[in-house]
Amino acid sequence: MRKKTNILILLLGFCLGAMVSLCSSVLAEKDSPLSAGVEDAQTLPFEELRTFTEIFGRIKQDYVEQVSDKKLLEDAIRGMLSGLDPHSAYLASEEYKELQEGTTGQFGGLGIEVGMENGFVKVVSPIDDTPAHKAGIKAGDLIVRLDDKPVKGMSLAEAVKMMRGEPGSKIVLTVVREGAEAPLKFEITRDIIKVKSVKSRLLEKNYGYVRISSFQSGTGEGLLEAIAELKKENDSPLKGIVLDLRNNPGGVLNAAVDVSDAFIESGLIVYTEGRIKNSEMRFNATPDDVLNGAPIVVLINGGSASASEIVAGALQDHKRAIIMGEKSFGKGSVQTILPTSNGAAVKLTTARYFTPSGRSIQAEGIEPDVTLARVKLEALEKAQVEGIKEADLSGHLTNGNKQDKKSEDDGKDDEKETLDKNSDETGPDIDVRDYPLHEALNLLKGVSIWKTK
Repeated sequence: MRKKTNILILLLGFCLGAMVSLCSSVLAEKDSPLSAGVEDAQTLPFEELRTFTEIFGRIKQDYVEQVSDKKLLEDAIRGMLSGLDPHSAYLASEEYKELQEGTTGQFGGLGIEVGMENGFVKVVSPIDDTPAHKAGIKAGDLIVRLDDKPVKGMSLAEAVKMMRGEPGSKIVLTVVREGAEAPLKFEITRDIIKVKSVKSRLLEKNYGYVRISSFQSGTGEGLLEAIAELKKENDSPLKGIVLDLRNNPGGVLNAAVDVSDAFIESGLIVYTEGRIKNSEMRFNATPDDVLNGAPIVVLINGGSASASEIVAGALQDHKRAIIMGEKSFGKGSVQTILPTSNGAAVKLTTARYFTPSGRSIQAEGIEPDVTLARVKLEALEKAQVEGIKEADLSGHLTNGNKQDKKSEDDGKDDEKETLDKNSDETGPDIDVRDYPLHEALNLLKGVSIWKTK
């Protein structure tokens, strides 16, 4: 009898709360007739609320261990949000704080952007120069165990919490990787993750390389500084750049807009659409192009998500850059952080991104203009006997031009020295270490030559 009374009281509380909430929303919309609110009230899911309270009561009375009301209700909220899509979530106060730290570029953990897939944690991408990246974690890996605990059955928040910890402590990640015959194990030492989102260097004279690893609040400013530094180092305007967005999981929307705006002089960059009025936003470019029209090749892959796709889509639609690589991840949804009264927050999907031409990125991704297969170049061994050339033939004619061959060779040596000096990211031989970058540089040169003719 007491159990039934508790259930009825709880049911009544839910119903009253739902009706009060409904009435409040009706009063807030002055144009809505009161009769509409009454009609909606009659369609409240009383049966489902009754089922919820019955299960709540069963757990309270019959579960093997005592569970607090607070935990049950918080778990119910988590389940309600996680059932919507992979990116909506309830953030407890500690998780909310961690999210805020992440957008500023400093946080604790392993350094991976993750999501959920079929009950497992999927790596969207490792962040450059972090413990996970250095250990060999790759985009697309499915994490199936954290230390000895199976991930199946955990929420994403629980898995992330396990991966975070004191700097210097270790965790073993067991991952399933496409193409690997057996699960792989990685022992990773946690660290304070300080992410420098923009890195740059000269690939060779006149051609720059800019790598954006994530989009943070200062990324747009960092990009402008990096390009200014490249121009200064080059001692003349650049003839083009490679913008590397591979394995960039995204980040702050405004940062993606700032990066796109740096290269686009006018027109729409991105817009969003949702059910509520304030979810509809449009972002337009401002005058000036930091490269003055010099060609851009953008590198993307399956780990390029969200804000990366906004930049790639905007530059592609404006025909401002050639997109090269693999099809991107396809995360085209907008999450709004809604703080709650208890110091926590709700991360709720409220809109979809659209490129300037009206393409939705969601579950589609960005198709590259030039698709590259996953291959690796290897330098051939130097031939023991070099082939015979015209210059080796006895009595061959001289070239006829008066340019000093020695000075020409000296210039080549200087160019090689520049490449070697600035190749700390991928090593001195980008041909072998990074095939997409090698191809991007060749394409950039071709476009630059074609534009000058």
